[in-house]
Amino acid sequence: MKASWEKQEGNIGTLTIEVEPEKVNEALDKAFKKVVNKVNVPGFRKGKVPRQIFEAKFGVESLYQDAIDIILPEAYTYALKETGIEPIDRPEVDIESFAKNQPMKVTAKVQVKPEVTLGEYKGLEVEAQDTEVKPEDIEAELKRLQNRHAELVTLEEGTAQEGDIAVIDYEGFVDGVPFEGGKAEKHSLELGSGSFIPGFEDGVVGMAKGEEKDIEVTFPEEYHAEELKGKAAVFKVKLHDIKRKVLPELDDEFAQDVSDFETLEEFKNDLEAQLKSRKEREFRIHQEQSVIDQAVANATFDVPDVMVENEVENMMEEFKANLRSQGLSLELYTQFTNQSESALRDQMKGDAEKRVRNNLVLEAIAKAEGLQATDEELDKELETMAEQYQRSVEEIRSILEANGRIDDVREGLTVKKAVDFLVDNSKIKA
Repeated sequence: MKASWEKQEGNIGTLTIEVEPEKVNEALDKAFKKVVNKVNVPGFRKGKVPRQIFEAKFGVESLYQDAIDIILPEAYTYALKETGIEPIDRPEVDIESFAKNQPMKVTAKVQVKPEVTLGEYKGLEVEAQDTEVKPEDIEAELKRLQNRHAELVTLEEGTAQEGDIAVIDYEGFVDGVPFEGGKAEKHSLELGSGSFIPGFEDGVVGMAKGEEKDIEVTFPEEYHAEELKGKAAVFKVKLHDIKRKVLPELDDEFAQDVSDFETLEEFKNDLEAQLKSRKEREFRIHQEQSVIDQAVANATFDVPDVMVENEVENMMEEFKANLRSQGLSLELYTQFTNQSESALRDQMKGDAEKRVRNNLVLEAIAKAEGLQATDEELDKELETMAEQYQRSVEEIRSILEANGRIDDVREGLTVKKAVDFLVDNSKIKA
């Protein structure tokens, strides 16, 4: 076989393929074996019609389409490897010539990945972040754990305070008229959580058990219900119960209840190590995003619409998989949220384009620096996937190869190497 590539305007070009007559004839033989079992010729049993009789009756041309279908996938795959191009969409194929004992000539209009002109990507500067763990960080984490393990005690007297759980009935009115969704009974509201309209929770603070009160509020201008935006409202509220959090003592017993440690001091030391690790991970994410953003901003290239559309499709599949893991379907989700699938896709376009831009630049950097995932790194990644999905490595590899996705895994590892390269070659701004 022979293959050549001629680039034309933008990232579109013509791929020319020539297949030798021997392969054409081999494909015709395979095509004959495929169709001979389906034809009826008087005097012959099905599948036993001699080739010359078949061609005399039906013509060798009747085998051409099947033969082309046999040759084309192999020829196209060969041509991609031979020319090194990376298509991003289905090709527009034209069979220039095909005949028995003659070479097959094919041209294909192909849209390929755009060329990226890299700008500065080494020595990029990243804003410093403090990764030291301070005593107040540990105290804040302990406070969070105290709140999580707090006991709720119902008060028989006293007034509601910020942080309490108020059990209330309420009904809202605008211009003296109740509005839809503005009424509830025995609703538990954590005061200070900010989950209600501004001013409402402040109005409940100071109320006593059994007290009734009118609370005046104004709906925010950005409120989700159009008919309530910016409107003044009055809520009639009755307070049934006040539940107050009683925090556990910070002592060795607390440490034993919430961890595997015997003493509070040991638990604090472990918390410090966890917080340190968390801050370092957060800084690493900050570094990676910063250098990627800068490298992409410094590069010059166009993003084809089809690549964005393909990425939106990938994101939709990821989204559907996440829904399935929660026992939901996309149809149910759109019903619950009153949002169409097309609206979801539109929302994803911005992130999809950013993903495409990032990957194109990272792939260009990997190529420029000769970065490539090794077989050992691929094997390690497959081991991680096997553990995650509780399958054998051989099963994971077989599934990926059957779906033509093994190269995607390798490319993902190569892109990660490019990110590591950017970070390793960046500078931290003081």
